[in-house]
Amino acid sequence: MANINDWLNEHGDYLYRFALARLRNPHQAEDAVQETMLAAIKSHSFAGESSARTWLTGILKHKIIDLQRKQIREQPLSDVVDLDASDTSMDDFFDKSGHWIDRPQAWDMPDNALEQKQFLQILSECMDKLPAKLAAIFMMRDVNELDNENICKALNITTTNAWVMLYRARMGLRKCLEMHWVTG
Repeated sequence: MANINDWLNEHGDYLYRFALARLRNPHQAEDAVQETMLAAIKSHSFAGESSARTWLTGILKHKIIDLQRKQIREQPLSDVVDLDASDTSMDDFFDKSGHWIDRPQAWDMPDNALEQKQFLQILSECMDKLPAKLAAIFMMRDVNELDNENICKALNITTTNAWVMLYRARMGLRKCLEMHWVTG
């Protein structure tokens, strides 16, 4: 087994960026990487069937999910906000018959790095405006690509509740992004 210091030197920055992109909190990202390294030291299960980076990233993904699950369970009731009661109403998107009032705009991926960086900054700000539980389920499903069954287990919610929450998160992000990024 390779020296853990070599792994930290070789993969530490990558793991930190990976965690930071998903957690959006530098301290939590650092903690997740540390927990990953501790788990790697304790497990002694690296068989070399994949690269060390792939193996460590797999451990990190589980640490991130555990952290998100813990945050949601420990979320104070006062932080839970009903999206329907906030400034993001679903009525803004649909007419009385349930059809789009304005179809979603086509979003082209920014061509240059500056525009992409600006977009990611606005996306992060929009994510911060979502209630924590909605932001977490969006991250789990659309960024971490977890399936609905694992999300429901992690958050201890029903499938229907998960789909409703994911829908609300996506609509809230859509509205925020269209207001702050997409020009008409």
